[in-house]
Amino acid sequence: MSKFKNWLIALFVVACTGAYAQQPDLDVPYVPTNQKVVEEMLKLAGVKAGDVVYDLGCGDGRIVITAAKKFGATGIGVDLNPQRIKEANENAKAEGVTDKVRFVQGDLFDFDFSQASVVTLYLLPSVNLKLRPKLLKELKPGSRIVSHDFDMGDWEAESVVKVGNDTIYFWTVPAK
Repeated sequence: MSKFKNWLIALFVVACTGAYAQQPDLDVPYVPTNQKVVEEMLKLAGVKAGDVVYDLGCGDGRIVITAAKKFGATGIGVDLNPQRIKEANENAKAEGVTDKVRFVQGDLFDFDFSQASVVTLYLLPSVNLKLRPKLLKELKPGSRIVSHDFDMGDWEAESVVKVGNDTIYFWTVPAK
């Protein structure tokens, strides 16, 4: 019996280690943005039909889905966490916008943002600062960036809006 028990313990450890090893190393905890804040972010960015909205760290997909459903835009959500991507795809299907949105599991720092006209963020300040040079390099002049709760360091926001206890920051990518 002892041999069998040891074998079961070894199998359990391998299974748990394998499952743990498959979890991505996340830079930012998942905290969903309140729907009122989502809508204010998209309004502040002036999202409209024809815009392509990229949500970086998209979580359950609510920003991109709202951009498609209420503002007529198309969009792409990017997230490291495969569970969030699965959830975002299920939410898009439930809202009937799978023809307008797409969700990609990937690292923000390896992703191409050049097709975005609007980028939304709810990341940590350190991630925003690290991401800023990439955004400024890849986005076309006139592209809009909106961040929930966190700024971009010394790049002063053009607009700052309070929604209850939340703050929304807005920038326009300048000419190169």
